[in-house]
Amino acid sequence: MSTDSTSRPLCPMHRVDLPEAAPPRPATLATGTPVWLVTRYADVRQVLMDPRFDRSSLHAPDAPPLLVVPNLLDDPNGMVNLDGEPHQRLRGTVQRAFTPRAISRWRPWVTSVVDALLDDFAVREQPADIIEGFTRPLPVSVICRLMGLDDLDRERIRHWADHALSGGAHTREEVVAAMTEFGAFGARLIDERRKSPGDDLVSSLVAAGDGLGIDERQLVRLVCGLVVAGHETTMTALGNIVVYLLTDRQDAWAGLAEDEDAAATAAEQLLRAVPLSEGRVLPGLIRRAVEDTDVGGVTIPAGDVVAVQTVSASRDPDVFPPGPPDLFTPLTSPGVIFGAGPHHCLGAWLARLELGLALHRLAARFPGLRAEFTDETIEWREGQMTRSPRRLPVSW
Repeated sequence: MSTDSTSRPLCPMHRVDLPEAAPPRPATLATGTPVWLVTRYADVRQVLMDPRFDRSSLHAPDAPPLLVVPNLLDDPNGMVNLDGEPHQRLRGTVQRAFTPRAISRWRPWVTSVVDALLDDFAVREQPADIIEGFTRPLPVSVICRLMGLDDLDRERIRHWADHALSGGAHTREEVVAAMTEFGAFGARLIDERRKSPGDDLVSSLVAAGDGLGIDERQLVRLVCGLVVAGHETTMTALGNIVVYLLTDRQDAWAGLAEDEDAAATAAEQLLRAVPLSEGRVLPGLIRRAVEDTDVGGVTIPAGDVVAVQTVSASRDPDVFPPGPPDLFTPLTSPGVIFGAGPHHCLGAWLARLELGLALHRLAARFPGLRAEFTDETIEWREGQMTRSPRRLPVSW
């Protein structure tokens, strides 16, 4: 896959053509592996919640290749690729830290991070890059504070994250080298927190993992996975949402500034409207059938791979009103952008909190924020599992 954004025109993510909500049908991964593409809301929820579709069998000896170049999601012993009791056991070491109640306690300091970044951004020479000044450092700052990593070089985190979720931007050798370095960092961090625990998520994970007898390598993978997942998705979503709001949805800007609840509702709708990925690396969340199973009137044979398209499901006209979303109307059905079932995204509530606060405080602080970019001038960050703008000049 080419990562040269000048090689072909790229539209903003909210204008990407997505597969329509329809019965399961055949598709093909970049590796040539055939898959069943699942796009309807009811079918997506069935696959994600049905134990007859799992993750661990994707790494069985007879499993077909999923990725051209390995990345963090390709680890058979990582939490994302475990099922049943092993998955619940590992997930249990961290789950309590990410409940809605736990997340609500973090609101004051997440707000303080947002406000500090906006203070710094407000004094920048205009036009200023809102990616560098706000949307990229915000989720990194939050996850670093949560995990007690405030002194860590943020560029190293970006380097590791870019390789951890690479979708072709880096060679196999580059990914392996970066992940080896990242793993060594995780092992050192765990050893440090075991000797000198603090009031942070890593210390809590180490204590819980030791109490449950979690394998050391799994603990390292869990810590590294949280460092990456804790900011990558939010950073990508926020950048793409800013593009949408400053181009097609300027009408919503004043509403975001009114109150946090309105912004939180809008964040949920925006996640539904603005995809993170075009599906060029993987066309959705991947599962494998462990027995013949009917999905939406189509029999998925045992051993076949399924790609679940949550963004298409989030636009299913049988569930959601067609057309641009009313950003300030709550969803009437549970969203599936963060998945569903046992592998539902652990960080979903943290991402919601960050996005809602970021949009509210940004709109309130900069009521006249305007784009100094066009569709044609956006430089895109490609070659990853997701796509997002590298820089977005804005004025106010």
